[in-house]
Amino acid sequence: QVQLVESGGGLVQAGGSLTLSCELSGATPSAYFSAWFRQAPGKDREFVAAISRSTSTSYYSDSVKGRFTITRDNAKNTVYLQMNSLKSDDTAVYYCAAALGLVAGNLPPSRMKYWGKGTLVTVSS
Repeated sequence: QVQLVESGGGLVQAGGSLTLSCELSGATPSAYFSAWFRQAPGKDREFVAAISRSTSTSYYSDSVKGRFTITRDNAKNTVYLQMNSLKSDDTAVYYCAAALGLVAGNLPPSRMKYWGKGTLVTVSS
């Protein structure tokens, strides 16, 4: 069992930056690859970014590529999502997730085993 707790959400103006954190705890967090998803009001949950256990491989959705960066500090069991050049379309609840196996891009939510409760990011235009 792995527990995930997100933090760092809030209100930011368009063009601004925000960094989300996700702390993993429980049974061997470093054994899991991690990902960020988001869900805007009235929309399905969608993949944002993922990073391998070793931190050597990362993937991004086309909508955030070049603006968001996912990193991971295994010593702290924490995954980060640095978000720059934020747009109103980035407004959503952001979820951290973890799963065993090989990391990949464009992951479906069903691929992930453990989820945090989410943190709200609101981008004002």
